[in-house]
Amino acid sequence: MTDTTFPLEATPALAQAAIKEEFAFFGDWSERYQYLIDLGRKLPPFPDAWKAEEHRLHGCQSLVWIVPQGNRDRLDFHAVSDSAIVSGLIFLALRVYSGRSAEEILATEPDYIADIGLARHLSPTRSNGLASLLAFIRDTARSQQA
Repeated sequence: MTDTTFPLEATPALAQAAIKEEFAFFGDWSERYQYLIDLGRKLPPFPDAWKAEEHRLHGCQSLVWIVPQGNRDRLDFHAVSDSAIVSGLIFLALRVYSGRSAEEILATEPDYIADIGLARHLSPTRSNGLASLLAFIRDTARSQQA
């Protein structure tokens, strides 16, 4: 399966700038949470066959499955969650990191999280889950560098 959705922007920096700009449009966090839910609905289809224990991302309260594909030149990540808001968080992470080289992934800090105030508005369990997702992406990129 080839991911044709990501990357949306040419660089991770442009993706993060676009995320910041989009979230600045909303006046309050109820609107931002709704936007996150809407983004989660835009995730590419995720085959049921991939919803297996071997693809489960642990460290999340919600069920999250993630499948990496590619090599050091281009890593694509396919992921989904049983939670609408978590699916939106996945969309943002994939927007920044999927379809990038291992080098780009490792050189890119997830600044968008602080830029849009996300860290202050997530429950501790969602924050831990997001950290697990980002760690998985970075660890996958690191393993391709070797």
